[in-house]
Amino acid sequence: MLPFKADGYNFWTWKGRRIHYVEEGQGRPVVLIHGFGASAFHWRYNIPVLAKKYKVYAIDLLGFGWSEKALVDYEATVWMEQVSDFLREVVKEPAVLVGNSLGGFTTLFAATEAPELVRGVVLLNSAGQFADPDKPASSAPAAEEEEQGNPLSRFVVKPLKEAFQRVVLGFLFWQSKQPDRVEKVLKTVYIDPRNVDEYLVGSITAPTADPNAGEVYYRLMSRFMSNQSRYTLDRLLGKLTCPLLLLWGDLDPWVGPAKARRIQEFYPDTAVVHLQAGHCPHDEAPEQANAALLEWLASIDARAAPAETTLQAAV
Repeated sequence: MLPFKADGYNFWTWKGRRIHYVEEGQGRPVVLIHGFGASAFHWRYNIPVLAKKYKVYAIDLLGFGWSEKALVDYEATVWMEQVSDFLREVVKEPAVLVGNSLGGFTTLFAATEAPELVRGVVLLNSAGQFADPDKPASSAPAAEEEEQGNPLSRFVVKPLKEAFQRVVLGFLFWQSKQPDRVEKVLKTVYIDPRNVDEYLVGSITAPTADPNAGEVYYRLMSRFMSNQSRYTLDRLLGKLTCPLLLLWGDLDPWVGPAKARRIQEFYPDTAVVHLQAGHCPHDEAPEQANAALLEWLASIDARAAPAETTLQAAV
């Protein structure tokens, strides 16, 4: 298991912001990206095993974990750019991206925007929505423009809405700092609760002590979470060009196996491994997840070998 370090492992400066990451092992690079509210420490059971054959990185997204709690407008493009730049500046060669929940959506977004940097994508119970065929894609921005142009909405309704959101989200943030409350929530998405332990709970609650954590939580919940429909899974899958693996916890109460089936329908170059676990299969069932991931990584390496041999011969 990855040792917990209260001060973190390594730090990289990105756009003037301090970004935390773990780096272990040697070989082809694999980059692990956590989900909402988690950190690099959520890969505690995966990093040591994968690092026996690969160079493993686990990065904390901006606003989460041991990365800076920057007061910016959080949206999917922020993390996509962070991951893409991390590949360019730190990893410095094409990598396989592995992401859980929000991290899964981020890996998919990065892979479509910087395909030359990504050899493959692994999604573990990924966040993200498919487009609603009955709803025009431009309806959300149009509604925002209409609201901005309406004085009543702009000067009365919107401020009252934001004030109410701050009260509600302030209470939810306070709950997110309470270890007992965090443990209860985790046990609703871990079907086998044995790994819901002090290490896991502490890795989630410790970052909430940052002075900016409350404001970051508000911005995440009020802005990013309400704008997810701007970047749909079908749009991203339509641009993806590399192999895809779905490691899916079929017992997830939030994101069930139907979503995995739909992703596979959209993208034929997809392998699927079903695990009897909840929302975080890599941490709840790490032995099975690691075995499936290593097998798939070996297949990706084998697919790349003939091309590399041809290139070397040409040189």
